[in-house]
Amino acid sequence: MNLEQARFNMVEQQIRPWEVLDAEVLDLLYVVRREEFVPAGYRELAFSDLEIPLIANAAPGERMMQPKLEARILQELGVKKSDKVLEVGTGSGYLTALLAHRALAVVSVEINPAIQAVAASQLARQAFDNITLEPGDAAKGWSKAAPYDVIVLTGSTPVLPQSLLDQLKPGGRLFAIVGDAPVMRASLVTCAGAGAFQTTVLFETCAPPLTNAAQPARFTF
Repeated sequence: MNLEQARFNMVEQQIRPWEVLDAEVLDLLYVVRREEFVPAGYRELAFSDLEIPLIANAAPGERMMQPKLEARILQELGVKKSDKVLEVGTGSGYLTALLAHRALAVVSVEINPAIQAVAASQLARQAFDNITLEPGDAAKGWSKAAPYDVIVLTGSTPVLPQSLLDQLKPGGRLFAIVGDAPVMRASLVTCAGAGAFQTTVLFETCAPPLTNAAQPARFTF
């Protein structure tokens, strides 16, 4: 398998057509080698438009996001070198690495110890000094290092909890896929000031929910 040709095809055939045109984001996809973040048995699928299992015997929702979604998230968040980022769900560590290349610091929280261990091993080979990996549940926020300039949820949530929004700095941005299957909305929320938020719906999609994601009030009879 020609890895560089496969990487080029991923960028040109999957990612550019998905409205990812930021040259810095596209260049970064050649720097951070996606194949180093997938299980060995899936290496040849690293550049495919697929959700790859994170670990052996992964649960149905424990999948890497598609490459085009990871790239689109990075573009929409507009991460800067002065930004402190909260990533809710470390997953494979690939998006963590992309964020770390652009941010001042990344705090990434993973609830599954087995997944976190694999991600930690993969990230250790990249020699980052601005990533903090935390075990725990950040589906409703992570106050330990708050506030943040950027928050990204790597799984969906039926509703976006206020506790997460409250951890954004003024001018901060949050990416989340919000709603219930089969149709969810990928949204970018910007904190315009204390208690003031603006939401832009980017596109419709569907993604597995975060473990312990916030739930709306349900009617009972």
